[in-house]
Amino acid sequence: MNILMLAPEPFFQPRGTPISVYFRLKALSDLGHRTVLVTYPLGEDVALPGLLIRRISNFLRLRRIKIGPSAAKIPLDALMFFAALRELRKNRFDLIFSHEEAAWIGVLLGRWFGVPHLYDMHSSLPQQLENFNFSKSRFLKKIFLALERAVLKRSRAVIVICRDLLEYVAKKGFGEKAIFLENFMDFADFENEPMEAGLLDQKRREIAPGGEKIVLYAGNFEPYQGVPLLVEAFARVESKAVLLLVGGSKAEHEAMREKARALGAAERVVFVEKVPPRRVSLYLAIADILVSPRVSGTNTPLKIYAFLKSGKPLVATNLWTHTQVVDETIAILAAPEPQGLAEGIAFALHSDEAQARARKAKSLANCEYVYPKYLDKIREALSKTVS
Repeated sequence: MNILMLAPEPFFQPRGTPISVYFRLKALSDLGHRTVLVTYPLGEDVALPGLLIRRISNFLRLRRIKIGPSAAKIPLDALMFFAALRELRKNRFDLIFSHEEAAWIGVLLGRWFGVPHLYDMHSSLPQQLENFNFSKSRFLKKIFLALERAVLKRSRAVIVICRDLLEYVAKKGFGEKAIFLENFMDFADFENEPMEAGLLDQKRREIAPGGEKIVLYAGNFEPYQGVPLLVEAFARVESKAVLLLVGGSKAEHEAMREKARALGAAERVVFVEKVPPRRVSLYLAIADILVSPRVSGTNTPLKIYAFLKSGKPLVATNLWTHTQVVDETIAILAAPEPQGLAEGIAFALHSDEAQARARKAKSLANCEYVYPKYLDKIREALSKTVS
């Protein structure tokens, strides 16, 4: 098929939705489809068979587009509308495949040109207004709710990435359109960063020169991720261990260094700035335990699937964002407060039971979270859209 994909994201950048978009594109390519991707001006080009990337103009001279809703997205999405309109006038497409708020564009243009629409629902956009503190306006939320309902109604099929969204769409009355496709693909499933002999030992000595155990967090430093909670909890852990924080910017690191310093743990916290996704596997390999301290939101963190596949004990806050995927048979679930998280980390560092749970998690992930099943879900979504 010829597919027009709309992704209102800086593509490619190593963060949530752009990573998901990449694996959607890879799956479409591997299934033999041809895709024209209309996306934002920022990001790295990727090369996949059958993929053509069309970027809108960066007339605002933006250097960064923050995660979540922002005023900068309004003019960018307007440009995406006209770019998508231009593609539809020039070429024949079998379906429009839209991510996030670009679904409003996709639905409208799909009706104009008689092209079926597939909505990739990474989150509920009205909920994002609250999660990212973009606006508390009830009027704006009502507008977003109405637009979201119109998208759900007008789309032939809806991809949902977690159980929370699956239940949400069902409650809205559109459960029959939903395809449950978790974002479990990871770059390490295809191409790990090449590791020279002795590289792991060298990196471990750099991070933990005294032979300490390594507690790893990898991801962005947005407030919902709970990095300040993790730093405060780790300061209470008396074990011989270091906390390795991979991701974030220099400014965000400095804020967390100051917090660690105030807690008397500055010497035990190590920072590494954001690395390419393929490089994350190196840090997973040297870690002893992995932590996801998320404190808000309902979507499943993408990192959870890579963490489960690693075979390392996982400590996660005992919130729906995690428990819709993991339970206490495959992870250590901790209360989302400093003492509870500290106790979970200590348990993971020293318990044979934590190792047993990690082995079970890896076995489950190697069975359930595999590429052939991902391709099957993409096929199902496409079939439901064009049938």
